[in-house]
Amino acid sequence: MKKSMIKIAIAVGIVAIVYFVLKSYGATDNIRLENVPKIKTWVASFGAIAPLVYIGLYLVSTVFFLPGTPVTVLSGFVFGPLWGVLYASIASIISVSAAFLIARYVARDLVENWVKGNAQFQRIDEQVEKQGWRIVMLTRLVPIFPFNLQNYAYGLTRIRFTTYVLVSAIFMLPGTAVLVQLGGAFVSGEGNFWKTAIYLGIAGILMLLLSLIPRFFQKKSNDIIAQEERLDR
Repeated sequence: MKKSMIKIAIAVGIVAIVYFVLKSYGATDNIRLENVPKIKTWVASFGAIAPLVYIGLYLVSTVFFLPGTPVTVLSGFVFGPLWGVLYASIASIISVSAAFLIARYVARDLVENWVKGNAQFQRIDEQVEKQGWRIVMLTRLVPIFPFNLQNYAYGLTRIRFTTYVLVSAIFMLPGTAVLVQLGGAFVSGEGNFWKTAIYLGIAGILMLLLSLIPRFFQKKSNDIIAQEERLDR
């Protein structure tokens, strides 16, 4: 147990170091959609290690509650619509895992204060007991709870870490793909209007499909909850 705690403490220390390094470059102060092209130039300047710099930026934005959408779009700008999805997915898995482990083993009391009295979290906590991985799936698809906060909040529940990571990885992918495609459209379009329009069209179709998925799962979840409530009576 002590060895695990030491490993986690080291990981937290690394996250903190990455944060202060990126902050010293001003990267964390400019994470906004309108600044994505400028951040792209900075990340791309690192050449072969640009993916690692990007993953570090994503990790910091998740752990320190910085805007996540611009960072995901950034992957498309820097790496294109295909490699961008890969790197953004890897970064998101690492980041949500880090937040979960921090909440469970390092800063539990702090996170408990964050969600104390939050009705949405109480609901999630109850449904984790009843539905397990299904509630993780639902919250990854339906933004009923702030993304960065839910990563920490799940660390307070009884869900297994491996289950949390696997389900998160699968059901974060559609949203990640949409945002990366939006950024990648401008890069892969290479100044060609029709080529850019095709990539934007693909992103639009993915966005439409993504908007339908939460409704389907929300209905299924409501049916399950209603059925359980009837059984409880």
